[in-house]
Formats: sequence, structure tokens, C-alpha cells
Amino acid sequence: MSSEQPRSIARHYAFVATKLAVSVILLWWLFARIDVGRLWAGARNASLPWLIVALLIYAVNVLASAWRWHLLLGAQGAKIPERSLLGSLLVALFFNNFLPSNIGGDVIRIRDTARPAGSKTAATIVVLTDRVLGLMALILIAAIGATAIAGIAGHAPAPIWPSWLWAGLLVAAAASAPAVLTPAGVGRLLQPLTVLHPEWIGNRIDSLTAVLVNFREHPEALAGCFAGAVFVQGTIVLCYVAVAHALGVNIAAFDLAVIVPISFIVQMLPVSVNGFGVREATFSYYFTRVGLPIESALLVSLVATALVMFFSLTGAAVYIARGRS
Repeated sequence: MSSEQPRSIARHYAFVATKLAVSVILLWWLFARIDVGRLWAGARNASLPWLIVALLIYAVNVLASAWRWHLLLGAQGAKIPERSLLGSLLVALFFNNFLPSNIGGDVIRIRDTARPAGSKTAATIVVLTDRVLGLMALILIAAIGATAIAGIAGHAPAPIWPSWLWAGLLVAAAASAPAVLTPAGVGRLLQPLTVLHPEWIGNRIDSLTAVLVNFREHPEALAGCFAGAVFVQGTIVLCYVAVAHALGVNIAAFDLAVIVPISFIVQMLPVSVNGFGVREATFSYYFTRVGLPIESALLVSLVATALVMFFSLTGAAVYIARGRS
């Protein structure tokens, strides 16, 4: 073992420990400001039928996510049954929820599709494209929600102005468009990197360019995936609406259309363990701005997260079944 390996392992554990500390400190700070007994009572009195509705909505969300992935892979000529992709997605969901990192699931998705996609690079670009379109859909849903709130008389303004969200969507679209419109230009832009390792990096640039060319030749796949992403993010909001109904929390659907996507975007920052603490702090900030107590924010955030983690256990079953087969 080289001397660099122990240092790399030490940095990894230090990074995980830092994220764990951030999550614990934020949760401790939030729980110190509430009546924990009232929080627990709210969770115990949750409506089971509405929680089941939330789980069913989330199941539809996962099915739609598998369909989106299938569209993008189809544009690359990768013929993979949707059932297989669904199993891979469930395993990825399990890894994302039970490992201290949200990239573990992407590793599973890339590994499972690398051979049919032609290379790990192609599979990686497909997953990244799926992520980028999903992010743009998040911003779009939040922008629509904030715009709707601005038109509701007597409603407190959303903490984030609609214009910021629409501007962010335009910037994301403008930054992504050149990759599809001019794939060769992206390859030329990355060409100087070949000085580091001409053959290895050159092959990956060629694979990247080929993937982008395929996307340019199949715009219907990108359009369908984006439409699917909007549907997926919309169902996530509906899932939270059902959770809020189950808990008796009186918050408008348009408010959830803002805070849920924003919380997902905030969770992308690698500063906490699976978003714990950061997500709850984001919900608490928004809920207090619209006149709701922190207990309500924590209830909605934690119960919804618990439901997602419960659903993701199906991925553990798929993973075990794979090992046996």
C-alpha cells in the first residue's frame, strides 16, 4: 500500500465525519427549538390512508423515473428492458438512502448499463443527462409555484422571488444547450486535457462526443425525458401534499411546489449526510416565513423522508435477489 492510500482513506473518513457533524448540529438546533412531545403526537396521529396514498404516488414517481432513463438509453441504441432498469433504479434508491452519499446509487446505475450502452463513459453521460434534466425540472416546478403564490391575494411572498427561479432555469438551459447542439465543439474544448493522458482521455472524449451526437439526432428522447422529469418532480410535490394531509398540516400545494424542489436542490450540496439537517432547516425556514411552526416543518420533512426510505427497502430485496441469482 502506497503512502498516499492511508491519507486518501483518512480524508474520506474526515469528510464523512464533517457531514455527519453538520447533520447532527442542525437537527439538534432545530429540535431544541420545539416541543418534541407535540412533534411525536403529531406523527402518531397521522392518517394511515393518506400515508398509503403518498407511498402509491411515490411508486408512480419511481416508475416514471425508470421510463425516463429508458428513453435516454434508447437514444444511445442500448436495448434494456424497462423491468431491468426499474430493478436497477430501486437498488440505486436503496443505496442513496442508506449510504452516507447520494452518488452510490449512480454508481449502480452506471455499472448496470455500461455494457449495453457501449462503455462506462456513455452510461455515465446518460445518468448525468438524466440528472441535469431533473434539476431543470425542479427549478421549473419551483418557479411555477412561486409565480402562482405571487398571484394569490393575501399570501405571504415566497422567500425566493419567481424571477430568480425563471432566470436560473434560463441559465441552466443556456449552459446545457451547446452540449447537444455542437457536440464536436465540446470535444474540441476538452481536447487540451489529453496532454495528461492522450490515449485514455482521448478515448473518453470520443465516447462523450458520440453520446452527445446521438442525443442531437434524437431530440424526442431529450424532450420526452424532460417532460417525464417535470411529471416526476410534480409527483414528488403531490407526495408531500399527501403527507401534509396525513399530518393535518395546513399548507398550500403551491407552497410545497416551491419548498420541495428547493430542498432537493439544497440537498445536492455535499455538506450533510443524505440531506439530514439541511433539508429540515430549509423546510423550517420556509414554513416559518408563511406562518407555520417549526414542528410542522419537521413533521412534513421527516415523515416524507421516512416514507421514501421505507419504500427504498424494496431495493434491498432486489439487491439480495440479484446476489442469489
